[in-house]
Amino acid sequence: MTPKILDKLKEVEAKRGIEILLAVESGSRAWGFASPDSDYDIRFIYRHEKDWYLSPWDKDETIEFMTEDDLDGSGWDLRKTFHLLLKSNAALLSWFYSPIVYKENKKFVELFRPLADSCFSPVAVSYHYLSMSKKYLETCRNNEVKLKSYFYCLRTALTGKWILEKGTVPPVLFSELLVLVDDFTRTKIENLIALKATKGESYYHPNDWELFGFLEKMVADNEERAKSLTGGKTDKDEMERVFREILM
Repeated sequence: MTPKILDKLKEVEAKRGIEILLAVESGSRAWGFASPDSDYDIRFIYRHEKDWYLSPWDKDETIEFMTEDDLDGSGWDLRKTFHLLLKSNAALLSWFYSPIVYKENKKFVELFRPLADSCFSPVAVSYHYLSMSKKYLETCRNNEVKLKSYFYCLRTALTGKWILEKGTVPPVLFSELLVLVDDFTRTKIENLIALKATKGESYYHPNDWELFGFLEKMVADNEERAKSLTGGKTDKDEMERVFREILM
């Protein structure tokens, strides 16, 4: 699908008069537990010509597309990207550190990476994933659960645990988070990953109540420990300097 994705991105650039600075895969394919019928979730950051940013009027800063062959695209303009970075937006950070990159402007990546690391707010990102894991945990409190939801709960809970224990931007690839669990639990999860690779998105699986208990305890522990986390170290003057350099 990569050639189709690159063709679509070129089409968007030409049609909208933009340059895509970074385009990556998000969602289950980037996380490493896709189902056979998973969409391609393409996420990108783009810039306009310099004059576009001189207008006094508010402008649309988002581009979205959906194709017939399951290409789900969503992108943010550079200015919106910087506003979200200032807030340590978890989705933006996950885009930037995605292991599947379709297109990148190396200058942009080199300039943006130090900002992404310094703006990372453990407390903000932790609470984002805590909210998600609590929501997914409730959907998994049944005798049969959608395997997709189970993995969403596992990923968000383990991401929260990573922030608490490592204090760094969490990895996007799910397998890298598994260093946080014991060998027995890891084997259970890896077996479910292998199963998910053979099942559709709508597949329901008998609940593993032992694994659910592990999840429930981890989410509760994340919530308690998150209270002691700190924010990021944003430098708006440096962010503005980098923004201007990217536009040059």
